[in-house]
Amino acid sequence: MTTSRPAAAASMRAVVLEQFGSPLALSNLTTPVAGPGQVLVRVAASGVNPLDTKIRAGKAAHARSRLPAILGVDLAGVVEEVAPEVTGFTPGDEVYGLTGGVGDLQGSLAEYVAVDARLLAHKPVSLGLREAAALPLIVITAWEGLVDRAQVRAGQRVLVHGGSGGIGHVAIQIARARGAEVFATGSARSLETIARLGATPIDYTSTPVEDYVARHTGGEGFDIVFDTVGGKTLDASFTAVRTYTGHVVSALGWGTHSIAPLSFRGATYSGVFTLLPMLTGRGREHHGEILREVAALVDAGALMPMVDPRHFTLQTAAEAHKAVESGSTAGKIIIDVAE
Repeated sequence: MTTSRPAAAASMRAVVLEQFGSPLALSNLTTPVAGPGQVLVRVAASGVNPLDTKIRAGKAAHARSRLPAILGVDLAGVVEEVAPEVTGFTPGDEVYGLTGGVGDLQGSLAEYVAVDARLLAHKPVSLGLREAAALPLIVITAWEGLVDRAQVRAGQRVLVHGGSGGIGHVAIQIARARGAEVFATGSARSLETIARLGATPIDYTSTPVEDYVARHTGGEGFDIVFDTVGGKTLDASFTAVRTYTGHVVSALGWGTHSIAPLSFRGATYSGVFTLLPMLTGRGREHHGEILREVAALVDAGALMPMVDPRHFTLQTAAEAHKAVESGSTAGKIIIDVAE
């Protein structure tokens, strides 16, 4: 028997992208219903990522977005209806997840969305819905890199490239929570943030790779190097990793690179493509599992997202995208869907 609260409104507001590169348009659409294996969520907040702006501009072919599209990959909200065979969720539950906005999956820039229940988890009790919406994409990416691929553990030295960024700042916290000693690169203006997160800051603009490897590892190299930047930073990662046992992980390993420095160290490499379960349908359960683990970390005080203090709504979603593109954010930009 399907459990539900009073029926959702027949129509909803949603931000729609009709053509790549065109302005976002606020429209009235029919409210979706929860199909097999799905949960209908009343969206409270949607996190904005650089990925969202790239999709809008038509520069994210890997997201395989189909137009017209409702963007927004991160969500936090309240369960409205649950399909008959779905367990673990009931109407009124506060949830979060990386659930749509790519492929043919509806995104979170809408008042309601029907999502695969496997992609959801109950949000951390200690966070509000707005803060919870900041986490899904960045924390799943960091977890897949550090925990699933590199198996980070106590006693290791971990280098995070881009430590004050979206993925980077949660990667630092995950690695520290698992007992690693963490170092992180950034520009001069981000070093204070990196230090506040508990990592040793490294100014990559003034310190050559060889120098910080010598200073912080005695020339041995880092056990894990997590690249969240790509390009030349990934190349630098191959020269910063420990010989034989070191592991490089990248969330942006999409260019052409020489792996000779890595090979000469006998080290290993893994790539992370966080969108794959959403695009293929395979492995979606693991996203829910990660989010449950993350919720426990947050509620234990070991992880906290950085959230930009500005407030945006569905009507000002375009301004939120511009804020992300400007590179001047002080944490994750959040769009308040439920005003």
